[in-house]
Amino acid sequence: MSEPLPVLKTYKLFVGGAFPRSESGRVYEVTDAKGRWLANAPLASRKDARDAVVAARKAFPRWSGATAYNRGQVLYRIAEMVQGRGDQFRAEVAAADGLSRSKAAAVVDATVDRLVWYAGWADKVAQVAGGANPVAGPYFNLSTPEPTGVVAVLAPRDSSLLGLVSVLAPVLTTGNVAVVVASERAPLPALSLAEALATSDVPGGVVNVLSGATAELGRPLAAHQDVNAIDLAGADAELATELEVLAAENLKRVRRPDPSEDFTAPPGTDRLLGFLETKTVWHPTGV
Repeated sequence: MSEPLPVLKTYKLFVGGAFPRSESGRVYEVTDAKGRWLANAPLASRKDARDAVVAARKAFPRWSGATAYNRGQVLYRIAEMVQGRGDQFRAEVAAADGLSRSKAAAVVDATVDRLVWYAGWADKVAQVAGGANPVAGPYFNLSTPEPTGVVAVLAPRDSSLLGLVSVLAPVLTTGNVAVVVASERAPLPALSLAEALATSDVPGGVVNVLSGATAELGRPLAAHQDVNAIDLAGADAELATELEVLAAENLKRVRRPDPSEDFTAPPGTDRLLGFLETKTVWHPTGV
């Protein structure tokens, strides 16, 4: 009996809660650390990036208007789904990052822990980032954090799942919506995460996942007038400088890449606070 013909999976984009093919119909071959062909990933275009921004902006009022407790519940549900699909993620992380099965398992476990950690912060970050301000006069002054809006996220190149979740989860925790550009070299864990997000109570458009050339997608996102912030974690130094210049056109918040960043280390509040605005209210106390 002849060997069955292997049928390699062709992944799709995740935009607006749906799974469209790339607007151009292009795909590219994804290989493992040893050069073996794993699957086909969509090669997203500038049009796909613009469509993702439109979907994110449409989803922003609902997500930012949800209670912090509800956002925490949704993030916890994502953790449940990643854990439930652990075998798939362990295999993809091992292939993408060139890890042994045991090390890949540790990465997936750390990813679940990271999601739970951020889920717990959802209804606490306002207490850390906001507060009552001392003033000299017959009034009180309160500062509260608010989400920035649409955040473009260039996922880390060499940490295909844990690094991705480490930069995406804090964006979602604080009420922002995201357009994610997956690691160009290893996009499969991100595309599989999108499949998990679709069944994790995440409203359509809150997270949009694109795969393809980081520079090709990063440029229109950095220049887009309806993108409020961009995380350049997955850009090299030269590309980061170029995108920062483009982002300056509408005064986007920019988080530059840090080559020394260790995504396996315990996270702090830095990323939680990075894409927040502060609203200050003054109110008279009366006579």
